[in-house]
Amino acid sequence: MGRTVLVTGAGDALGSRLLTRLRRDPGVGRLIAVDRRPPLRRLPGVEFLSTDVRRPTLVAVLAERAVETVVHLDVRDAPPVPGESRSAVKENNVLGTMQLLGACQKVPGLRRLVVRSSTQVYGSPAREPALFGEDSPPRAAAGGGFARDVAEVEGYVRGFARRRPEVAVTVLRFAHLLGPGSDSRMAAYFRLPVLPTVFGYDPRLQLVHEDDALEVLAWAVREPGPGGGVYNVAGDGVLTLSQAARRLGRPTVPVLSPLTPWLGSALRALGISGLSAEQFRSLLDGRVARTRLLRETMGGPLPHTTAETFADFAAVHGGGPLAPERLSRVVGRFEEVVRRG
Repeated sequence: MGRTVLVTGAGDALGSRLLTRLRRDPGVGRLIAVDRRPPLRRLPGVEFLSTDVRRPTLVAVLAERAVETVVHLDVRDAPPVPGESRSAVKENNVLGTMQLLGACQKVPGLRRLVVRSSTQVYGSPAREPALFGEDSPPRAAAGGGFARDVAEVEGYVRGFARRRPEVAVTVLRFAHLLGPGSDSRMAAYFRLPVLPTVFGYDPRLQLVHEDDALEVLAWAVREPGPGGGVYNVAGDGVLTLSQAARRLGRPTVPVLSPLTPWLGSALRALGISGLSAEQFRSLLDGRVARTRLLRETMGGPLPHTTAETFADFAAVHGGGPLAPERLSRVVGRFEEVVRRG
């Protein structure tokens, strides 16, 4: 009889794929999926609970089903439901994590907790080191948006780990997730017909392939021994934004930094969704994290480098340049809307 595993954030692409992957794991017996949205495909043998991590009912769920492992993926950089506000996302990320950890605290049989985080926890100040290691202090708490969310989430997770030292707590700081089927914010950005950039900036990008992210999560769930720890998760190497645009065949439009707060409304006015001003600002400065601890623990680098990850995405979503007349219309309209603010 395998372990009982509960996965939050089961309605997005990564959560749905992880459930499919764990169904094949002989060490996993009972699978419970938690989200407001059902998994992308029906999964026989998976119990789905239509709720979210902010609900106090999770205490009873964890206790009654004798959950031994919790995988917390419901830490989002964008609203899962169209029309939700930034405050709702923060409430889901921070208050939802607090509620979940409070529920976990009351389950004596819990043995493993895996939490999705992001390398955005390091922030992106221009004068910081070129490389961030897991021992680098989180610097995003003084900022705002999703970066601050993950910094607060990790703070609560550290508190839980101190209170429950017998629970193996693993925090996975993922770089930007990308792949042919990815629904991440980075994927939404690179699917835009014209890529807005910040004038004077050509940030370094570090990516993790969606397939590799899935395998790292599965490894964290089945990791033998006491386990636990904080790991940066990214493919080897970097790619600059200008290199990525050329490989994708997308034209770019430089935007002056003071105009970036109006970027989201400018894109919506053009009928384009998927990128907010907050997400765009994260492209101002590159952020590259060391992955030494993950390499040592898993026995080597991830299968896909950053360049290979982007190549897989571009093979499906890339294309030749726009027709000159269409490009001129899109660029002209975009610049007009940004100027109006």
